[in-house]
Parts: sequence; structure tokens; C-alpha cells
Amino acid sequence: MEEKENLALLNKIHKGLVMGMESISVITPKVGDRNFRDDLNYQYNEYGKVLDKIDRKFETVGVEPQDTTPGEKVMGWTTLQMNTIADKSNNKISEMLIRGNTMGIIEGREILNQHPNLDGEIKGIINEFIQLQESNIEKLKTYL
Repeated sequence: MEEKENLALLNKIHKGLVMGMESISVITPKVGDRNFRDDLNYQYNEYGKVLDKIDRKFETVGVEPQDTTPGEKVMGWTTLQMNTIADKSNNKISEMLIRGNTMGIIEGREILNQHPNLDGEIKGIINEFIQLQESNIEKLKTYL
């Protein structure tokens, strides 16, 4: 598989991580439960670690990852605001985040299943991303 194609697939994960981090940044101030906020901060930091690995991979080839578009950012922010305007409960917030993590798992698994010749390092990063999403869901379930 060509490096350009490998990086394009890795960029999808990059975008998912950035959106996840932005979502956590928007939602965390709305959370009243200290333990829940701590868990969200932990998730944010773990996303950052995987994002750093992706950024380093892009740096080694001298390419910048594509960021989410301003439209995607506004859409995500608006959706989060609308979904939490009337209900800021742990249940509602964890449900929204579980949906987002599930979308990340689906995207990661599709990449791995549809591209069996993916670069080994990139495959490892995507597997780490998937495991992080799965771990997040298990933790978020406790707030439903």
C-alpha cells in the first residue's frame, strides 16, 4: 500500500481524535460530577497521546495532517450545545460520548478490515485508537 494512501487513512483517525478532544473540551465545563470530569480529562489526555503519535508519523514524511473543517467544528459544537441545553445529566452526556466513541470504533475497524496491507505502524496506531474508544465506552457506561 502506498504511503500516501496509508497517511490518508491515518488522517481519518486524526480527525476523529481532534473532534473527540474538541467535544470533551465543550462538554467538560457542563459536567457537575467531579469524578466524571476527571474521567473526561483522562480521556482527553489519552486522545492527545495517540494524536501525538499520529503527528510524529506525519512529521517523519514532511506532511501536515488535514484538520477538521471549520464547518465540521461548528456542526459538532452546535450539536453538543443543542443536546445539552436542556439536559446536562451524566446520563445524557455519557450517552452522547458513547455514540461518538462507537463511531470511532466503526471507522477504525472499517479501515483495518478494508485495508489489510496497511503499514504496520499505522495499523498499530489505529488499533490503539480502537482500544481507547472501547475503554472509554466501558468507563462511560458507569455514568448512564
